[in-house]
Amino acid sequence: MWKHFKIEEFKCPCCGGLIIDEHLVDLLDQAREIAGVPFLITSGYRCKKHNEEIGGKPNSAHLKGQAADIAVPSSQHCYAILRALLEVGFMRIGIAKDFIHVDIDWSKPHPVIWVY
Repeated sequence: MWKHFKIEEFKCPCCGGLIIDEHLVDLLDQAREIAGVPFLITSGYRCKKHNEEIGGKPNSAHLKGQAADIAVPSSQHCYAILRALLEVGFMRIGIAKDFIHVDIDWSKPHPVIWVY
């Protein structure tokens, strides 16, 4: 279904549960093509238990399958990924030292970019 992703990459690591918004993965697939670098998904869907265990926000978009965290192994990767995410239309982006969070939860403020 997607060129650069398998649905398994978005499963909850604690229970294997999966709720994922296909539009999120469509956008990520487009961004991956543009960026020309791998996108390693470190967090996709999270069940409530897992979200609580890792300190996720109670209203996290991960709980609805509308968010993903992408590993950024270098500043060059960070730039390529961020540029591509913006190009395909992501309007909710969080930037940390070693990952980028994206979500399509339009019930939350957008467009926004924040840092962790």
